[in-house]
Amino acid sequence: MSGAPPHAHPATLDRDGIAQRIPHAGSMCLLDALEAWDAEGLRCRATSHRDPANPLRSPQGLLAPVAIEYAAQAMALHGALTAAPGTPPRPGYLAAVRGVALHQPRLDTVAGALVVQARRQAAAEQQAIYTFTVADEAGRPLVEGRATVVLNTPLEAPT
Repeated sequence: MSGAPPHAHPATLDRDGIAQRIPHAGSMCLLDALEAWDAEGLRCRATSHRDPANPLRSPQGLLAPVAIEYAAQAMALHGALTAAPGTPPRPGYLAAVRGVALHQPRLDTVAGALVVQARRQAAAEQQAIYTFTVADEAGRPLVEGRATVVLNTPLEAPT
């Protein structure tokens, strides 16, 4: 990250600060810390992959595709941080993921923290495209890909 952003948002956040800015609460808030961010992207840390009570854990463990949810939360946090201070959060939905590479079958076997990075490649009023990487502490990629997020489009309730 290239230094302190020009707005009134904090440079780093703990888990509680992250949970206040994304729509994921309780154990579904998977990120523990925001380490750095700028207008283009951010870097977060997470240790929830080692928690046996992780809500996304299956009987086989925490499977690597779950890293997409870690990345999606980082994207949501980036959207909140790049909004003007005091702006209400814009609803966003993960519309597509492409080019996903799974370099390891499970996340719960990774020692240490996960490093979650998301970089915005393009943005418009109704969508944003991010690349993402979830890596181990040594920087080895575990899961990487590209995601499209659709913004400000409320979903209709099922009838």
